[in-house]
Amino acid sequence: MSYVDGFVIAVPNANRDQFIAHASKFDAIFMEVGATRVMECWAEDVPEGELTDFRRAVQAKDDESVVFSWVEWPDKAARDAGMEKFMQDPRMQDASDCPFDGKRMIFGGFTPVVNLPG
Repeated sequence: MSYVDGFVIAVPNANRDQFIAHASKFDAIFMEVGATRVMECWAEDVPEGELTDFRRAVQAKDDESVVFSWVEWPDKAARDAGMEKFMQDPRMQDASDCPFDGKRMIFGGFTPVVNLPG
């Protein structure tokens, strides 16, 4: 069964192109270490909720957009091995030059329970 790492971040609108370049560089590393798919999605239709919403979750400011991302892996063992390789990769030294505030990122690992068309 596959495994998914999910991420939600707030990115300054002025950094959109910089974010895309940054994500493309680091997402390629995910693919090299065993991920089967990576998606980076820029908010287009993200409504404000009455109690919670994506913007509040990452404390997005008026000049920021929410990015919803995920990395798919063949299974949790492949994810664990891949993430270890990812974090040890020398290219990760460049990760500190992030075009967003990583302190406001929310993330987690998930086991799919429904997968259509599968």
